[in-house]
Amino acid sequence: MHVLDLFSGIGGFSLGLERAGMRTVAFCEIDGYCRDVLAKHWPDVPCHDDITTREFREGEADVICGGFPCQDISNAGQRAGLAGERSGLWRELLRAIRLVRPRYAVVENVAALLARGMDVVLGDLAAIGHDAEWHCIPASAVGAPHRRDRVWIVAHPASGGHGCDGLGDARQGQPGPAVAPVAHANGTRLEGHSPLAGYLADELATVERGSSGSAVADADQQRLQASRTERGLGISPGEPPNDGATLESGGNGAIGDWWLIEPDVGRVANGVPARVDRLRSLGNAVVPQIPEIIGRAIMRIHRTL
Repeated sequence: MHVLDLFSGIGGFSLGLERAGMRTVAFCEIDGYCRDVLAKHWPDVPCHDDITTREFREGEADVICGGFPCQDISNAGQRAGLAGERSGLWRELLRAIRLVRPRYAVVENVAALLARGMDVVLGDLAAIGHDAEWHCIPASAVGAPHRRDRVWIVAHPASGGHGCDGLGDARQGQPGPAVAPVAHANGTRLEGHSPLAGYLADELATVERGSSGSAVADADQQRLQASRTERGLGISPGEPPNDGATLESGGNGAIGDWWLIEPDVGRVANGVPARVDRLRSLGNAVVPQIPEIIGRAIMRIHRTL
């Protein structure tokens, strides 16, 4: 399946979807440093620099993905929502979906979107004839030692017959209820466990069984490793952290309860080129493992159609 990656950043979406068996055919990214990163890793894939001037044509991709800007949605910002100049670029992503008519669109943003524009996003998708389902999947659900809660929306044409009627509840990294939030363009709500929901739950369960999942962290902000000495930080079990990292205490102060906000990403470094650009790009990027499991679920459905 061919992917059109919008608001591409440093390519986290494409990295995950290509691991799932898809192929990126075009990027769109306005940041010059990020475009350099994309050109290094995808030298043969064209990259447009401004989504507002990008022309789209029907059928140029099977999947459109994008994490549109969150600055006006995030709790850390001015909270203008989709009326804001930057988060309002959602309408450009919607324009791409309307014109390209992909089989699937995968959209990502901060969890605050649920209270600050989700109704508009779903209404816009319904207006162009798309059903959608969504859920919050944190980075900790795929083994990262930090939470990083994000909402993920999977949309597809209402006439596609894909039966995507409820993602598994991945908030705690575990498959959840059979029916999760879903919006249909015809105003109905279909009950039942969709193929996409089942496949996504399978993929999440596979991650949970892997060594990089529960052995590292859980979604309740509890460090599961007994010693940071094993991670090369020079701290013994039960000793409070002293490495200058930003940490949160998850309970009684024992070392197993410490939770790194940004593990292994130092704030101060001498002689590292473009350190600020690198940190900013990482902060804006998606965790590739999440689009990977979504992509694998989509590919499994695609093979049955």
